[in-house]
Amino acid sequence: MSTVVTGIGELVTNDPAREGLLGLVSDAAVVVEGSRVAWVGPAAEAPAADQQYDVGGRAVVPGFVDSHSHLVFAGDRAVEFAARMTGEAYSAGGIRTTVAATRAATDEQLTSHVARLVQEMARQGTTTLEIKSGYGLSVRDEARSLAVARQFTEETTFLGAHVVPGGTDPAAYVDLVTGAMLEAAAPYARWIDVFCEDGAFDADQARTVLAAGAAAGLRGRLHANQLTYGAGVRLAAELGLVAVDHCTFLSDTDVDALRDSGTIATLLPGVEFSTRQPYPDARRLLDAGVRVAIASDCNPGSCFTSSMPFCVALAVREMRMSPAEAVHAATAGGAAALGRDDVGVLAPGTRADLAVLDAPSHVHLAYRPGVPLVSGVWRGGRPLGAL
Repeated sequence: MSTVVTGIGELVTNDPAREGLLGLVSDAAVVVEGSRVAWVGPAAEAPAADQQYDVGGRAVVPGFVDSHSHLVFAGDRAVEFAARMTGEAYSAGGIRTTVAATRAATDEQLTSHVARLVQEMARQGTTTLEIKSGYGLSVRDEARSLAVARQFTEETTFLGAHVVPGGTDPAAYVDLVTGAMLEAAAPYARWIDVFCEDGAFDADQARTVLAAGAAAGLRGRLHANQLTYGAGVRLAAELGLVAVDHCTFLSDTDVDALRDSGTIATLLPGVEFSTRQPYPDARRLLDAGVRVAIASDCNPGSCFTSSMPFCVALAVREMRMSPAEAVHAATAGGAAALGRDDVGVLAPGTRADLAVLDAPSHVHLAYRPGVPLVSGVWRGGRPLGAL
């Protein structure tokens, strides 16, 4: 069964074979066969299809690719957020509050909570997402967190090295993460991650965890340079990791290392909005030739937003990105940060993931911040029902 999605006033393809960063097509159509895109181009030239779906002149963008989220948790930290808004500084220590609540929750409670957040993301146009563990910090709870996450996405990340649990020797905990915990978690994970930061894990510990993950067949990622300058970004570049996330505090050496390695800088502007820290300087990175992705970092502590459109608007307003750069970073950039070429782009052969905007142009995602512009979502060639 084939479907032609027509009446598209502006189509963002991100197809590098087309002109411009976004590969824009005006008065466009997309033909979908099964779960894949079969044809893209001007509506007047669209081939025949079994059925037609007219979006009435609206803009269409690839489904957002959220390459950094922490959805498996229980409870919230609204009190902590309120304290920050009255002047208290953010630190990594609040993670332990969520760990206690998550350990106490049942599998059914965790699954129901993740399902609600995934649906919330879908309503806002996110069709591909990564989910990390990291709020269990025990062999049992990290493995079950990833088993829950795996019900919703193939892009699951083992983050046992989030923080050291209270009362635990750091060296002994790294041994646990790289031993029994990794063994239990690996069957449910594609990636391994480390919070390489003051108050969490240093570069040597991160190197050890990533090496163990690689030996178990997991690809590496890093949280780095969120709270201060450090060695994490340079470590990611040295190891050739596909992406390193946060990148708020960067030296010139860090920027050069990202450029030379090709490691993607995944920026998380919702974090800075929620913590009142300085925003990453995306303009500096882009001008240096570093590839940039944008993700939500949806989590209960430092950033409890699930909205990629909101992150796009923040990136334009606060990180000096153009609307086109921000949309590209939230779609094709996120896909690249996950090592994917089948999503984030609308071209023949890619997955038919579309977000229909109740607007004439992608620019409205930043031009109308906070407005629920996503009026329809297709995932795998099928329109999602009432969300």
